[in-house]
Amino acid sequence: MKEAISARRVRQLVGSLPQGPAYAGLADTLTLLIGDGRIPLGVRLPSERELAAALGLSRTTATRAYAALRDNGFAHAAQGSGTFTAVPGGRERAHDRVLVAGGAGAGWIDLSCAADSAPAEVMAAYTAALSDLPAYLGGHGYFPSGLPVLQEAVADSYAARGLPTDPAQIVVTPGALTAASVVVRAFAPRRGHALVESPTYPNAAEMLRASGMQLHEALLDANGWDLSSLLDTVRQVRPDFAYLIPDFQNPTGALMGAEQRERLGAHLRAHGTLAIVDETHHALALDGGPMPPPFAAFDPDAFTLGSMSKAFWGGLRVGWIRVPRPRVERVPRARMSLDLGVPVVEQLAAAHLLRRGTVSAGHLERLRTQRDALIEAVSAQLPDWRFAPPSGGLALWCELPHRGATALAAALTRSQVVVSPGPVFSPSGGLDAFVRLPWSRPAAELRSAIDRIAGAWGRLEGRGHAAVRDRAYDRVIVA
Repeated sequence: MKEAISARRVRQLVGSLPQGPAYAGLADTLTLLIGDGRIPLGVRLPSERELAAALGLSRTTATRAYAALRDNGFAHAAQGSGTFTAVPGGRERAHDRVLVAGGAGAGWIDLSCAADSAPAEVMAAYTAALSDLPAYLGGHGYFPSGLPVLQEAVADSYAARGLPTDPAQIVVTPGALTAASVVVRAFAPRRGHALVESPTYPNAAEMLRASGMQLHEALLDANGWDLSSLLDTVRQVRPDFAYLIPDFQNPTGALMGAEQRERLGAHLRAHGTLAIVDETHHALALDGGPMPPPFAAFDPDAFTLGSMSKAFWGGLRVGWIRVPRPRVERVPRARMSLDLGVPVVEQLAAAHLLRRGTVSAGHLERLRTQRDALIEAVSAQLPDWRFAPPSGGLALWCELPHRGATALAAALTRSQVVVSPGPVFSPSGGLDAFVRLPWSRPAAELRSAIDRIAGAWGRLEGRGHAAVRDRAYDRVIVA
């Protein structure tokens, strides 16, 4: 049976219609709700009569709104069954095929990417950005350090967190990964050493390795960082860089406390190690608790990376570096050896969003609902899997009763589910008793995914532990 959405729920999501013809405002609002995932794809919409009654509109208005949705590809009618949500060109065009082994098709659930669809604010920000664009068309359009309006907005966001920042300290990049690469390019010796957490964000570890860095791992467990061990490693290795994710760490979801930040920051400075601090998840505090101060508040030499991808949308390719004051001149020169700047429209959209806050309340509410649905499903269907419920971030880091995450990931392709096993997040391999499960899909998809995962895990268990062994699993991980 096809999933349906009630007229009451649509009324809650629609809220107040914009000025202008009611049918056009309703069609535009429904388009945004479908586009950002708040009304999932393939869902049966209320009948025109039910929707009109719920919104206090005429049936003609609802009929014209649905017709506009169909004309623009955001709905289709099934004879005798109703009107169903869609996207122009079909579901396949809305998802990047590289994320799913063999290509994404109908029925696939991709849990390899910890990034959600865009909240409604993103479309509004692009609209505002296009209105601002004419003022920039008379110039050359290159802003290697970033548009001043965006540099100011980012600097203000740090000041609001208690970390005074000059806009000149902000260098805008196309994402946090590029930001980290710029820092390494600017300050890395020919053959250097880098400390990374394990598990960690795999693309960052690969970037460091490709830059000629020898990697040294600091292990995280269910309680987060083993600070004593981490400090010992810094003292013994004296790495050139330490790549850290202290805010809802990817993939574990751990949050580093203020005291740990203070001790670690002082230790890194004492041993000449430059901290590259990835804060892309810091705005995703789903339980609303107070966040520790930024790492740079304790280590003035730290390079802080930020991004719009997690708090807003991965398709908005805007990130930045907060550069320590004494090193401001060197970073833009290194950056220009990679590219000459982020597109102006993207930067204007990012500035509009940041002026309204570092994340939207609706986005947090959606992520909170999805997290709770995922935790409930895993607890019910996979009771022998262990995890620490994160208070923020985007993913659940699950420990299996024994090794077998790689074999599970391979087996799940037959069930049309994609997951990232633990070894993907380990620079030296291992961690095959772990799997990352993002809550970045609608709750119904998450429940369906866990149902398929539980079935696949049960089949592997039924064949005995000898069948649960490492198998090749070479995939692109983007988030």
